[in-house]
Amino acid sequence: MLQDSSIRKSIDEYIKRRIKEIPLEVKETFFKTKQVWKCENEVDFLYGYYVGKIEESTLHYLLKATRASAGGFIDSFEIRGMIESHRSELLTLIKNTISENQ
Repeated sequence: MLQDSSIRKSIDEYIKRRIKEIPLEVKETFFKTKQVWKCENEVDFLYGYYVGKIEESTLHYLLKATRASAGGFIDSFEIRGMIESHRSELLTLIKNTISENQ
């Protein structure tokens, strides 16, 4: 799907920008995740939430940037893989943000 290295680089930069926005979003939106969602583990919940959110926005970004239809061109597993390549950065960011809010 993403054979073009410039497209891969653009998507990776987009993912990095989205990851940098997470602390502000967590502080504004999920300031009491445990109480609201009754989750045992806030980190896992927020990690899954933001991976899904970034995947959705990346797909939209890619479709807009390439002016392509999703049929046959977009592989969401490849996008998910690109997001997961930033797993440790994303987890660390979420953990630090949660600890700052407590």
